[in-house]
Amino acid sequence: MRWVVYILLCDEKVYYVGLTSDTEQRLKSHESRYNLATKKFSNIKLLYTEQYQKRIDAEKREKQIKGWSRIKKEALMKQDVQGLKKLSKS
Repeated sequence: MRWVVYILLCDEKVYYVGLTSDTEQRLKSHESRYNLATKKFSNIKLLYTEQYQKRIDAEKREKQIKGWSRIKKEALMKQDVQGLKKLSKS
């Protein structure tokens, strides 16, 4: 089974970081407002995904990204390696 860490943009202003084994079903869950953390948002967009073979690795990565600033999450999604390095040092 593969595990996916993902980033959503909610109502064009809030990033939500999550973990799933079924991206399509999970996105439907968010869009249908079944998820407590995102049910208040009307516009949900999937912006970024990373795949992992082991759930434990995906959980660690999800936790790491959740602790990042908005700017650092945006650098990750842009695949801005230099920006990520700079933000990691500050």
